[in-house]
Amino acid sequence: MTNTLHRSSAGLLRDRFRGALLRPGEEGYEEARRVWNGAFDHRPALIARCAGADDVQTAVRYAREHDRPLSVRGGGHSVLGHGACDDGVMIDLSGLTAVTVDPAARTARAGGGLTWAQFDLATQRYGLATTGGSVSSTGIGGVTLGGGFGHLMRRYGLTADNLRGAELVTAGGDRVHVDAGTDPELLWGLRGGGGNFGVVTAFEYDLHPVGPLVLGGPLFWPLDQAPAVLRFLREFAPDAPDPLTIGIVAMLAPPMPFLPPDRYGTPVLGLLPVWCGDLAEGERVLAPLRALGTPIADAVRPVPYRAIQTLLDTSAAPGNRSYWRSRRLPDLTDDVIGVIVERVAAITSPFSLLNGWVIGGAASRVAPDATAVGPRDTGFELRLIANWRPGDPDGDRHTGWVRDGWDRLGPYAAGQFATFLSDEPDGVRTAYGDRLARLTALKNRHDPRNVFRRNANIAPTEGEPR
Repeated sequence: MTNTLHRSSAGLLRDRFRGALLRPGEEGYEEARRVWNGAFDHRPALIARCAGADDVQTAVRYAREHDRPLSVRGGGHSVLGHGACDDGVMIDLSGLTAVTVDPAARTARAGGGLTWAQFDLATQRYGLATTGGSVSSTGIGGVTLGGGFGHLMRRYGLTADNLRGAELVTAGGDRVHVDAGTDPELLWGLRGGGGNFGVVTAFEYDLHPVGPLVLGGPLFWPLDQAPAVLRFLREFAPDAPDPLTIGIVAMLAPPMPFLPPDRYGTPVLGLLPVWCGDLAEGERVLAPLRALGTPIADAVRPVPYRAIQTLLDTSAAPGNRSYWRSRRLPDLTDDVIGVIVERVAAITSPFSLLNGWVIGGAASRVAPDATAVGPRDTGFELRLIANWRPGDPDGDRHTGWVRDGWDRLGPYAAGQFATFLSDEPDGVRTAYGDRLARLTALKNRHDPRNVFRRNANIAPTEGEPR
C-alpha cells in the first residue's frame, strides 16, 4: 500500500463532496492536520473538511472502500492525538457548528464540530447552559462521549447525563438518529462509551438555568498550607450543596494578575469553586473555604459563567507537548495528600500541573447502569498533566514525572473515568469494568470491523479488529 491515495480516486470523491478536500502539499493542509497536542505530528493522506453530515457519510464510505485508517477530529483535544492519523482519511468536523436553542423547552441541538466556547455563547444568550468542559477550545464531542466533567456537574450531572439524542454516521456510512425511543441501548453507549460507535454529527442536550453570573474563581495557597486545605476539603466536599462544584489545581504559580509577582514560579495549591445558584447563599457557603489559612490569592467573585469556562485555557495552550494519566480516588487520605504535595514540589516543567474534580452531588446520584460512565461514587478525580514547550529536550523526564505520580497514587485509587483515558495499562477495562461486555456487544453490532478505532478503543469480538 502506498502512503498516498491515488489521485483519480480522490478526484471522484471531489465530485460528490461539498466541503474541502486537502491532500499533502495543498494550501491549508498543514494547518488542518494539526491537533491540540503538539507531541503528535500525523500526516493524513486526505483531510475531509466536512460541510454536513452527508460529507461525513461520503468520507466514511470512501475510507472503507480504500481500506484506509480513519480518524475523526472534533475539537482535536485528544491527549493521544486521535483526531489525526498517518496515511489515512481524517474527517474534520470543524465546519459543523450550527446551534439551535429552544429556550422554552430548554434544549439545544449542536453540530459535532463545536467547541465549548461556541456552545456556551449560543446557550448563554438565553441564560442557559449544560455541563461541559473546563477549557473553552475543547470540542463538545470528545467531552460528551467520554462522560464529561465540568463546573456544573454537581448540580446538573455529567455532560453525558444531559445528552438527549444524537445524529450518528455509522461504520457503514448510514445516517441514523439515536435517542431513548429509537435506540436506547446505543444512546446508553454514547453516554460515556467514547467515539467507538460512529461519528456524531449533531448532539441534542438538556439545558438548565445558569447565570449569566455565577460565583467563582481561583483560591491559591502556598504549598506548605496544602495539607491543611486538602484535609478540610475532604470533610467539606461530600456534603457540600449541589450548586457548588470544586476543581483542584496544583502547580507552579503562573504569572497571572491576581497572584503576587514574588510568588510566580513557586509551588501552590489552588481550588476553583463555582457556585451556580443564589449569589448571597453562595457567599455564605464558600466563607469557610475562603477563611482557610493564609491564601496568597482569592479571586472568587460574581463573574459571567462564560468567563469561568476560560479560566484554565492557559494551562492547555495548543501546540505544546502534553501527556497525562488519571486516577479515581475515593478519599483524600493523608497518604494521598502526601503524594500530591510531593508531586507539586517535584514538577519538572513550569507548565505542568495536577488537575482534578470533587465528585458528588447530582453527578453521583445517577444510577450506575443509566450510562456507560457507570457509578460515580462521591470522591475525587485527579490527573497528573505534563506540559512542555516544543524544543524542550526533557520530554522523557516530564512524562516520567506523570508516570511516577500515577504509580504512587495506585494503592489509594479505585479505577478511573473514561473521560480522561490516556495510555494507562489496561485503561479501557479499568474505566468500564463490568460494563465492558455490554459495550463490546454494541461494538459488535455497530462496528464489527473496528473502523472507529482511534479512540479509547473497545475492540469488537466479531470480524477482524484492525
